Amino acid sequence: MDLELEGRRTLVIGASYGIGLASARMMAAEGADLILSSRSADKLDAAASDIGAACGRTPRTATVDLTVPGDAERLLNEVGAQWEGLDCLVTAVGGSIRSGFEGLSDEDWLGNYTFNVLSTVRAVRAALPLLRKGRTPAVVLLGAAAAKMPYAHQIVSNVHKAGLLGLSKTLAGEFASDGIRVNLVGPGRTLTPLWINRADKLAAERGVTRDEVIDEFSKDIPLGRFAGPEEVAVMVTWLASPRAAYVTGQAINVDGGIARGLL
Repeated sequence: MDLELEGRRTLVIGASYGIGLASARMMAAEGADLILSSRSADKLDAAASDIGAACGRTPRTATVDLTVPGDAERLLNEVGAQWEGLDCLVTAVGGSIRSGFEGLSDEDWLGNYTFNVLSTVRAVRAALPLLRKGRTPAVVLLGAAAAKMPYAHQIVSNVHKAGLLGLSKTLAGEFASDGIRVNLVGPGRTLTPLWINRADKLAAERGVTRDEVIDEFSKDIPLGRFAGPEEVAVMVTWLASPRAAYVTGQAINVDGGIARGLL
């Protein structure tokens, strides 16, 4: 199927590794014109080189930290210097703190809120003028399956990812009159560098191997395994494409069935 992404002006934030990189790589293979952004210049340059080698065209890059006030505006000024409009925005930013409720300080809550929610708010707000000039513009936010089924010992992420779900639903309604679609993809357990690092830490604490930790966390996933980043990227890429022209305000999990709720 032709996803009609050829030449679509696309900004992927959080594109230096994991699901963000996998999404950028897949969209580039479909012909999208990309600008990649993340906090790490070295990782970003490596990601751009990787995509260029695979697709024959190296994306432009912009190093920013959306937890810093003003960086979102700076990023979108750079994008606006390249393009008169923006056809797609993908935000793949965020993380979690593994802790019970009593182990968390105000600083933990506020810092993770800035990382998980406010960074995305800043990106969308700064991108809105360019999105309004885009061709069938789309916004795809990366959230988490935890928004629909909270995980134990990840209360901060559970709360903030649910906030992203509410954000996506609200923005979809507000932006519909501008022709801008907004959707959210909720990954489940995915073999990204973040999860691999977490598995290595737990393995060292327990005196077991990484594979044993991954196997343990796979047991409550109906499909019995973690996702690969590319499996999540398929959904991101489709939602970003004109093929999903009648889909907005949706939060679609790619989680192997781990979230068992009806909604």
